[in-house]
Order: sequence, then C-alpha cells, then structure tokens
Amino acid sequence: MRVDVACRAGHGGSEEPEALTLGERRVRVTEIIDRWFGGDHLYFKVRGDDGARYILRRDFEILLWELEVYEAE
Repeated sequence: MRVDVACRAGHGGSEEPEALTLGERRVRVTEIIDRWFGGDHLYFKVRGDDGARYILRRDFEILLWELEVYEAE
C-alpha cells in the first residue's frame, strides 16, 4: 500500500521516517525499532504515536514509500 512519509535527516545524512499519512490520519513516528537493506529497498520497522507498529519500505529507484506491515496493539 502506498503511503506518504515525512522524513528527517538521520545517521550520516540519510533520510529516516518522521511521520506517515494513512488516508486522512497522520501518525508521528515515536521510535525506529529496526532498519535494514533488501535489494533496491530500505526497510524501517517503526512505532507510531498510536501505539501500532509499522514496517515501511522505500524503493530507491522510484523513491516511493510503501506500507508493508501494520500491527495494532
């Protein structure tokens, strides 16, 4: 699922997610739990201010963010 992600400068100047917008709802990222590379993608497992966990995937070629996993508490 495509998702809009606002980013901030992270380690070494690379971008990391700060907030995501799902429809009309904006979720602030309160914690980056993990990050990893997978081929042409960068993955972030984050916790939102709604208590849910999200796995976000960024495609390097087309600079697109996608929501891969949503886990509500």
